[in-house]
Amino acid sequence: MSLAALIATQRAEYGVPHALACRALGVSQAWFYKWRTGDPSLRRKRRAALAALIGYLFKKHHGSYGSPRITADLRDLGWRVSRNTVAKLMAEQDLVARRKRGRRSLTKADRSARKAPDSLGRDFTPPNRPDVRWCGDLTEIPNDEGKFYLAATLDLHSRRCVGFAMGAHHDAELARAALCMAIAVRGGSVAGVVFHTDQGGEYTGEVFARACRRAGITQSMGRTGSALDNAVSEAFNSTLEFELLRAQRFATREQARRAVAAWIDEYNTIRRHSTAAMLSPVEFERAQAHAQAQARRRAA
Repeated sequence: MSLAALIATQRAEYGVPHALACRALGVSQAWFYKWRTGDPSLRRKRRAALAALIGYLFKKHHGSYGSPRITADLRDLGWRVSRNTVAKLMAEQDLVARRKRGRRSLTKADRSARKAPDSLGRDFTPPNRPDVRWCGDLTEIPNDEGKFYLAATLDLHSRRCVGFAMGAHHDAELARAALCMAIAVRGGSVAGVVFHTDQGGEYTGEVFARACRRAGITQSMGRTGSALDNAVSEAFNSTLEFELLRAQRFATREQARRAVAAWIDEYNTIRRHSTAAMLSPVEFERAQAHAQAQARRRAA
């Protein structure tokens, strides 16, 4: 029990005056009355400090974080604060996370190529462990030097970008390079993974199909022209455009390459994801692995 609560109890239970109880415990009456009634000046200072920190975090994340992610940041910093309070303070400062714009699809279907069945059926629920379901797509990275593309491979478990490749050609070799990086990052053994994509020629061709067969990966494909059939990859590309590509203009492919690689590193290790318990993908994987290891020890 705190000193202030003890003083209040002495008065309520035993009729001891506040002044006498304060003297006996060696505290000032002014301090006790501030505790009992609350100190408006302290609340104002806390609110002002909280508002300033919210503004800093909003700017740090380039205006992409709304109240849920800002609240998670604050709690990690030790603040006890509700999402509603954060939302109110953001509104007072006109801090509104900008809406993402739709992106133009680059999918070029090869009508004559082999198609794989859709094994996901728009069910992008995160599996309970890594390397169960992956998805991938290609997107263009604007720059002043010429055409430049990013191929990315994501793990649906944590939304981590486990593999990526960049190059001047929108083709199967680029898609295969991103797949090979993902296989290497996961230790070289990924047999059983279902890899979901659209029906772009870079994924339906023999180059990519052969790489999947060698790794024991099963291909899955959504319908041509349906962004919702590959929604997670589309969302990743949209986030990249929203947080990086709209804010910067790259003079060269090399400048673009460095910026995109740095952004992906931040996406994997720092950026909070709503489907990953508001953790970054890497943090989520570590937390899940730790929890599963503890469960196995308890069961042993």
